[in-house]
Amino acid sequence: MLRRLWDKCVNYETISYVICGFLTTAVDFVSYGFFRRMGFGVGASQAFSWLAAVLFAYVVNKWIVFRNYDVRPVHIAKEAGSFVAARVFSGAVTWLLMVGMVWLGGDRGFIFELFCKLMSSLANMILNYIFSKMWIFKKRTAVDGTQRD
Repeated sequence: MLRRLWDKCVNYETISYVICGFLTTAVDFVSYGFFRRMGFGVGASQAFSWLAAVLFAYVVNKWIVFRNYDVRPVHIAKEAGSFVAARVFSGAVTWLLMVGMVWLGGDRGFIFELFCKLMSSLANMILNYIFSKMWIFKKRTAVDGTQRD
């Protein structure tokens, strides 16, 4: 039973998702620093770095993680729209989780806030994976029974 669970959870898709998630975080942080050094304010830098990270995440999730190679403009428009909508939703959920946990925890210090940040980020990663796998990059079965994007 544990072997089946391991095989289900530890595979190319999940490992590449974690690696691409790490790289997406790096894009977010580096682009934030870039925009700040260019003289943008905190809010604008955060917004532009989030956008850069979401665009990067879309590309690597599409091509590397879920191996979806459909590049028809109508397909990309629908898929990218769904991806951004899901990221906005999961971002809002993550924000609510973070603020809620910190508020409920009271004044427990910075280490507690980091723990809350870690837990909300983990929830965000799981939510984004579920959206991507089940909705955005879902493999569809053609009439002849073959898999298609």
